[in-house]
Order: sequence, then structure tokens, then C-alpha cells
Amino acid sequence: QVQLVESGGGAVQAGVSLRLSCGASIHTATRDCMAWFRQASGKEREWGVTAEPDGTTAYTNAVKSRFTTSKNITKNTLYLQMTNLKPEDTAMYYCAARFDVTRGCSNRPLWYPVWGQGTQVTVSS
Repeated sequence: QVQLVESGGGAVQAGVSLRLSCGASIHTATRDCMAWFRQASGKEREWGVTAEPDGTTAYTNAVKSRFTTSKNITKNTLYLQMTNLKPEDTAMYYCAARFDVTRGCSNRPLWYPVWGQGTQVTVSS
């Protein structure tokens, strides 16, 4: 069974940067969709970032220009570089994946069958 493991979260002050990592237990190929979601306490899980099989990325408006995702195929790892963090970025961050896709990626949580356990990011003002 494929596993995703996130790391890199923490408690930081507003304005600093963090880099999250999502390691996959299998080789991530060029036909895989991977995404970052986040869920704040008491709120629904929301989409943040998608890494398409062709290498393009998509970001929700709330994180565009501050967050950047990248994939290291050799290390089977997806990264999320977060800069200028804000208190409203406080949430549990999840990595999700769907492998061997034939169409573009979705930003809907239910579309992704594989999830990591999450890593907490807490940003104080």
C-alpha cells in the first residue's frame, strides 16, 4: 500500500518561511497528481496546491505568490515552500496523491485516494 509521509511543520511567527515535505513510499512517476490540502480547526479541508503530471502547478488565491510546490522525482518527494506565513495559514497540512492519471488533476479532496497523516503548521502574530 502506498504511503505518504509529511514533515516540516511547526510553530512559527508571522512573516517567516517553512518548507514541508511529502515523501512517497513508491516511485512517483510523470503520470501522478499530487496536491497539498489544509484543514484549520473547525473548518473543512481546503485545497491549496496541485502539481500536475506535466510539471505545471496550480495554487489557490490565498497562497498564490507565497507558496511554491516542487517535486523531486529521484527522492519521490513533493515539497511545499511557504513564505511570508500568516496567522490564517494555521492548519494541518496534508499531502495527497492519485497515481497513473490520464487527465488533469482535481482540487477536490475526494478525488485523491492516498493521503498522508498531516503536519501541523501554527503561525502566531
